[in-house]
Amino acid sequence: MPENLSLEEIQNFKGKYPKQLWYLFFSEMWERFCFYGMRGMLTYFMVTQLFMKDVDANLQYGATQAFVYAFTFIGGLFADKILGFRKSLFWGGILMIVGSAILAYDPHQFFFLGISFTVVGTGFFKPNISTMVGKLYKSDDARRDAGFSVFYAGINIGALLGGYACISIGKQYSWHLAFGLAAIVMTISLITFLFTQKSMGPIGLPPGQNEDVKDIAVSGIDDKVQTEPAVITVKSANKKWYDYAVYAGSLAIIPVIMIMVAKTQYTDWFMSVIGPITLLYLIYEMSKYGWAERKKLLAALVFILFSIVFWGIYEQSGGSLALFAARNLDNQALGGLLTLDPNGVNNSANSLFVIIFAFIFSIIWIAMAKKKIEPNTVIKFGLAFLFLSGAFFVFYSTRFFANAEGIASLDVFAIAYLVMTFGELCLSPIGLSIMTKLSPVKLQGVMMGMWFLASAYGQYVAGLLGAGMAEAGEHDTPVQKLISYTEGYKQLAIYSLIAGIVLIAISPIVRKLMQEVK
Repeated sequence: MPENLSLEEIQNFKGKYPKQLWYLFFSEMWERFCFYGMRGMLTYFMVTQLFMKDVDANLQYGATQAFVYAFTFIGGLFADKILGFRKSLFWGGILMIVGSAILAYDPHQFFFLGISFTVVGTGFFKPNISTMVGKLYKSDDARRDAGFSVFYAGINIGALLGGYACISIGKQYSWHLAFGLAAIVMTISLITFLFTQKSMGPIGLPPGQNEDVKDIAVSGIDDKVQTEPAVITVKSANKKWYDYAVYAGSLAIIPVIMIMVAKTQYTDWFMSVIGPITLLYLIYEMSKYGWAERKKLLAALVFILFSIVFWGIYEQSGGSLALFAARNLDNQALGGLLTLDPNGVNNSANSLFVIIFAFIFSIIWIAMAKKKIEPNTVIKFGLAFLFLSGAFFVFYSTRFFANAEGIASLDVFAIAYLVMTFGELCLSPIGLSIMTKLSPVKLQGVMMGMWFLASAYGQYVAGLLGAGMAEAGEHDTPVQKLISYTEGYKQLAIYSLIAGIVLIAISPIVRKLMQEVK
């Protein structure tokens, strides 16, 4: 493939998917192996190896994941203004490798240090590769949602492999080896990106100096729609010492992150501050644009706020559901045909179902778009909540499939993840896509970061909810834990149902804000 492709040549690709999508697919797949492999080990490792109480482990999990996603906003900001997406990806990958290597050396003594490197590294890596996917498409390309669905499948192939392999290796063989495996696959991810980045043309390069950028008020992505443009002069600097300042600053912040993650009270303070500051910054950026673009950004905020609710409920998978799987599930799948680690199933079942159904969903969206019957993004979000509600009602129903010792069916547990997957496929890949559709060119990295910042708040809420369920049954028997946890899941199912109904009810208002964006 030529190395000097223009953006127009890349976006005018033939077929369903651009070739560059597959390069980003494989790089993201291995990075997600590393991330989800370690994520799946956190709560279990803290309870069984660091001997934390269930409540503390849930809070630590929520704090760790909250900082991971909060730093995606910062990573997106620095990519937009200084580094560009490519340098941000490379630097983030290096930090993740170092963090995994530290944990492989001594996960007991250096747990929070290794996690802190991973937190900052993920912040530089995650939002920017998603933004690069968005730049492969024009704003009015009906294939965009399908592309993000395929990209999301890549995420989940990595999550499937890492989610099951790392926890199983850690429990059965060695925690050093489990964390070391995460470092190895992250190295593969970085090498994949380095050898394919030249095919991206201008996508991901550092911003130019004193660049006049025409952001079109209607499209927000390209200049196909002829309207009066809002011309904004962006004083972007890509001087080398700016790059070095970002690298040095990200290293200097690691000890601070280490302290704040270890002490969850600091996380409470951080989360109470970062959200308002981010909103103020967005308001400042919105002031540079016309009313048409502002309305689109307001629509994006609606999606962001509802996503906080979604992820707060969904992300019980890394906290309370991890402990529920370890203590209240049998290890027999498919009616006894397979013997599987319940924690491995908890970490990877969702990813397996995404791999199976993401392509099917992408084909469905394309077919419906051709017939002009594809539901709009707001309705898709509403459907996501309804599916999420159904999933947690199934988690609640596991109490009816338990024996006298409080050990429930792994098959029913997996069915709940199947229903949850349908909800995720209606929200997460579509959410990534809508952020790029509704964002002006020079705010795409920031808005993608805000999308992941909403996930940070979701993770934080998930930790609080999980801690509440754990506190109610800290010293209970397995039967009592089964009852208390499943009762909590029923409440979450009700909350999800209400949120879905509300979102569908206000969909006409949100659609007006979105204007021509589907």
